Amino acid sequence: MVEDITKISIKNTDHSRLSSVDWDNLPFGKVFSDHMFTMNYANGQWENPEIVPYGNIDMSPATSVLHYGQSCFEGMKAHKNENGEILLFRVNENIERLNISAERMCMPEIPKELFVEALKTLLELDRDWVPSIEGYSLYIRPFIIATDPYVGIRPSETYKFIIFTCPVGSYYSSSVPVKIETEYSRAVQGGTGFAKAAGNYAAALYPAKLGQDNGYTQLIWTDAKEHKYIEEAGTMNIIFRIGDKLISPKSGDTILNGITKRSVLDIARSWGYQVEERKVTVEEIIKSFENGSIQEAFGAGTAATIASINCIHFKDQDYFLPEPSEDFFSTKVLSFLNDYKKGLIEDKFNWLIRV
Repeated sequence: MVEDITKISIKNTDHSRLSSVDWDNLPFGKVFSDHMFTMNYANGQWENPEIVPYGNIDMSPATSVLHYGQSCFEGMKAHKNENGEILLFRVNENIERLNISAERMCMPEIPKELFVEALKTLLELDRDWVPSIEGYSLYIRPFIIATDPYVGIRPSETYKFIIFTCPVGSYYSSSVPVKIETEYSRAVQGGTGFAKAAGNYAAALYPAKLGQDNGYTQLIWTDAKEHKYIEEAGTMNIIFRIGDKLISPKSGDTILNGITKRSVLDIARSWGYQVEERKVTVEEIIKSFENGSIQEAFGAGTAATIASINCIHFKDQDYFLPEPSEDFFSTKVLSFLNDYKKGLIEDKFNWLIRV
């Protein structure tokens, strides 16, 4: 059950912070827009949908999410085109994935109509925060947390859903070196690897730091059982171009069903590329370096869109890739996606929603 979605109350901020933003030095994820959407879940239904000034939330030290991690989230972006229109990319897929994550974390789903209405209302109110600068966008973070003040392991009976936004530039400023991880694991069969659950990312921090201490920006995760199969690259899905084929590990229990990756592969198919989504072994990737068949490797995700990989480390050896040029698939698909998200080309996939 849910209250009438047209009854989203709005409390405007008295002091906009927009004029204080240094657009020439904009750190990713540290500058926040003026307002946020919030809604509470209690007695079996969502209630009190409202937009309020961005700010801290009051929580009991016993709030269950702080102890047991019952939380999930999404990442999205809004862009502004030359006519000042705000465009959203594949919102329906984000809603579906948030609710898949919520189900796995034993949390209530968010009604699709409410999600869309809340997001549109919030973006319309903070439309001046959506950058029109080339390479910039408005990052959108919807999330659900358990809010019972209870120290005990059971699903919470109350929850809070929040959407806040922040203007951002590029996540990575250049191509990145990565390390194939063969000791630590991100996810296991039957676990939560397919969900955007907070704990998945917390568990990845320590092994990622070990890699960064040795000069590798991200890890390529492998399967937990044998460390034989490639899974993801840090916080992104990974795609390889070997010969004339684009190859990517198939999504499943341990791999997030990435929206950016699906978009990239859909575009590739429409351009006539051969695409394979399947199990990918570490051995296959190393052999592709040795025989010279690997052309590109890159990550695909909301934050970075496309992150080119310039080096893959495995068993004390670095395997290098050339810096991407204009004729690389990753360069062309990044340019295409950026133009698509701004409505500069035909929406032939029906991926855009205008605010």
